[in-house]
Amino acid sequence: MMGFVEPLKHLPELLRLRRSLIARWRTTPPDVFVGIDSPDFNLGLETALKASGIKTMHYVSPSIWAWRAGRLRKILRAADCVLCLLPFEPALYEKTDTNAVFVGHPKAGILSPDIDVASIRSSLNLSGEGKVVAVLPGSRGTEVSRLAPIFAAAAARIAANDDRIRFITPVARPKLRTVISDHLEQQGVTERFTLVDGNSIEAMSAADVVLLASGTAALESALLGKPTIAAYRVASLTYWILRFFNVIKLQYFTLPNLLTEKPQIPEFIQYDAKPDVIANEVISMLDDPQRCAGIRRRFAKLRGELALDADERAADALIRLAAQG
Repeated sequence: MMGFVEPLKHLPELLRLRRSLIARWRTTPPDVFVGIDSPDFNLGLETALKASGIKTMHYVSPSIWAWRAGRLRKILRAADCVLCLLPFEPALYEKTDTNAVFVGHPKAGILSPDIDVASIRSSLNLSGEGKVVAVLPGSRGTEVSRLAPIFAAAAARIAANDDRIRFITPVARPKLRTVISDHLEQQGVTERFTLVDGNSIEAMSAADVVLLASGTAALESALLGKPTIAAYRVASLTYWILRFFNVIKLQYFTLPNLLTEKPQIPEFIQYDAKPDVIANEVISMLDDPQRCAGIRRRFAKLRGELALDADERAADALIRLAAQG
């Protein structure tokens, strides 16, 4: 659940779940509790367990550098140790009692730009001479409902520009297939698309350019060395709240753009996410091999900066914390 408004209807259920977990682990305490991301849920859980004498670790530092910086105080109450995926995050904790450890990004050690594109395209039934665009409208129903019509309309414009271009879309969940298919049919591009169940990494690996919903997939695409365009829309009320209260302090929204000296991923957020401008950017990128080569080089450097055996580092930090008990 994303945004301010959307989680409210699930709040009673989430609070009941958290209370039951607190009761369970107070009764049978672990040596260390590790909360994985989901800070709005896990930090409250960790605070209660830490107050009961249980060592706590939070894996993935909340994005206090982007918004809600005041959460730092909540993190300090909740976690004995915070594991950071990004190199600039530990400095945010330097003047606190919380141990912050940069472990690198787990995906950077898994994903590689050394891709046999021809083989992957063959396995996805994408053989042929034309270029391929991967289109990822998101994994949540709300994301897909907002972005699928925009991406489908953009694809129609791209297809009209080059009749050899093909598209591939990994469908995150079965019930999203109909939503995506309906929009493709409305735009008359169904025959140009290959829909696959899941397999987002394979779909991006097969592509010359990736068009996606801003989120985790943007980093995955960058680690695969793929020229990428990102877009995103939230509920109008959520967007108004963000703008009115100046909640987000970022110049860029996609994570790779925050980790490179110059932004490498064109971003189209909220009302800037329009089919024609997105289509023009995709076409421009497809037609500029020199630009794409430069993007791939910078993404290869980024991968090296994040591929630090994150799993080993996280395990070592956990063992050290457990030993303190």
